[in-house]
Amino acid sequence: MCRKLINRRPAFTLIELLVVIGIIAILIGLLLPAVQKVREAAARTSCQNNLKQIALAVHGYHDANGLLPVNYLPGSNGPYGPAYPSWSWLARVLPYTEQGNLYRQANIPNATLAQSSAAVATQVKLFLCPSDPGSANGPRTDAADLGVFYTPAIAAGQTNYKGVGGANWGWGEPLWHNPGTNGSWDGLDHGDGLFYRMDWTQPKSFLAVTDGLSNTFMAGEDVPSQNHWCSWPYSNNATGTCAIPPNARNADGTPVDWWSWESASGFRSRHPGGLHFAYADGSVHFVSNSIDLGLYRALATIQGGEAVAPP
Repeated sequence: MCRKLINRRPAFTLIELLVVIGIIAILIGLLLPAVQKVREAAARTSCQNNLKQIALAVHGYHDANGLLPVNYLPGSNGPYGPAYPSWSWLARVLPYTEQGNLYRQANIPNATLAQSSAAVATQVKLFLCPSDPGSANGPRTDAADLGVFYTPAIAAGQTNYKGVGGANWGWGEPLWHNPGTNGSWDGLDHGDGLFYRMDWTQPKSFLAVTDGLSNTFMAGEDVPSQNHWCSWPYSNNATGTCAIPPNARNADGTPVDWWSWESASGFRSRHPGGLHFAYADGSVHFVSNSIDLGLYRALATIQGGEAVAPP
């Protein structure tokens, strides 16, 4: 009687199984950085496009009105907060970013921010950088003058993009003090750039940019979770200074205090190595953290007479 031979496949030994698991772990370790790089590259491209659309919206506003959009604050020393129609330049360009309904809903620029609290809390996708997931988590309830320092508090839509107020600054870290090109240390209310919180007192057109539109910053990036003075609707939350270096830290290497406007009013991003800026001509460039501070400041002014070009 013949017996049929049955071939049995030997099972994995424990050592072989561990080797396979180890190989898989190595492959995953090699692939993850590549996947992360691809994701960040896509996020950077999207961020760049956001700034491009914002810059084009400013040009659309300028073409329609003959002037640049302004920030409104009742006075240099306040009063602050949502009890006033203190709308930002970002709020004023909404109709040129396919957000005309939101603009009308908020009754910009006539209503106060408190009267339009529902609109103020709206998250505008164009104003959010995909490399900063925290900014997309909903309106912030701790924006300076709106969610804090004001009762009752109101929520505010976040923004990763702010107008460049110039490079004159007289507060915070002494190394960041800069007299600027307009004779004023007050970069909050008398900036030497395109946008600052009291620029409604001196409305300007692109003709004021004698340094050249292609040599002048218009808007740059910020990270709301690192700066309480950061939201799109409010004039006192929508500008920054280039007197402070990009992604600046304290002299001892520690992060700047996000409660200290004197130090937190610069520009920063979640992108490795630097951040994007939209220029006054509508172009967008990536600026390295290692940029020469003198060049960085020169690109932020509109009438400095500096001979500079995009890095």
